[in-house]
Amino acid sequence: MKFQFAIKSELDKFDKIFPKAFSSKVALLNLILRYAIKQKGKRIRPALVFLISKCIAGEVNDRTYRGATLVELMHTATLVHDDVVDESFVRRSKFSINALWKNKIAILIGDYMLSRVLLLAVDHGDHELLGHISQSVQKMSEGELLQIEKARKLDIDEKIYTEIISKKTASLISTCCIIGASSVNADEDQLESAKKFGFNLGMAFQIKDDLLDYQNFGESGKPSGIDVKEQKLTLPLIYALNTASFGDKRKMIRIVKNKKDDPKSISWLMEKVLELGGMDYSKKVMDKYENQAILHLGQFPESESKKALLQLVEFVVKRNL
Repeated sequence: MKFQFAIKSELDKFDKIFPKAFSSKVALLNLILRYAIKQKGKRIRPALVFLISKCIAGEVNDRTYRGATLVELMHTATLVHDDVVDESFVRRSKFSINALWKNKIAILIGDYMLSRVLLLAVDHGDHELLGHISQSVQKMSEGELLQIEKARKLDIDEKIYTEIISKKTASLISTCCIIGASSVNADEDQLESAKKFGFNLGMAFQIKDDLLDYQNFGESGKPSGIDVKEQKLTLPLIYALNTASFGDKRKMIRIVKNKKDDPKSISWLMEKVLELGGMDYSKKVMDKYENQAILHLGQFPESESKKALLQLVEFVVKRNL
């Protein structure tokens, strides 16, 4: 990924620092934590912390590394808890922690990681960074609960959907950017630009996630329908439901409620979403957030880090996996 080249040395150093943030004398705990960090993804969140810092100050410092560690620890903890909530047994093509060690241990591992976030911040007096992290955790929890509440009634409209993803996804991406800026003592204008850039990038990121199910179906003709199976009403489906005829709408809702494990029904539903323009509409909304993210990035001076951030935006909206 091109955006990583500008911070290769920072990411290499981070990969050495990060595991030390939560080592323990408990053998089982260490075993599971080592397994958890082996499943590292594309490191978008720590990359954002480093790139925003370099974009503003031209360099990173020890506080930046701690900020990136706080963000990644918190993110990993929420993923562990999410797998328990969603009853998911696979994470990044590998067994999830709850699949291997059961729910009780998975919850305790997530709790341990969150405790390390608190202690790491307090031990170094990073109270400002901890404040940003805490606000993000609060919003993510609210977003998850709002989604669960609304999914039971299947009454999620676009306004509610926007509120859910702004809390669940955009809040964390925005926090990464704020922490990167705060770690190098950015001024108020720079903090605000970093926050708005991260928010809009996070919104585009989630909508792209929602599109991938339908995009992959359109290319392969094979329905995965992961979101539908989990009874998540995402933007392509929400738009299609709003434009469908009365009969089709009733059938679509019936599939989400009662036939989410029937491949034929899921295939029909996904075809209907494509036919009604759900994917095209969602792409337009994603493009709007992408353009807003680029606009707020324009407040920063030209640099290699800024170029890398633009590459990151491009990666987010064009990725296939």
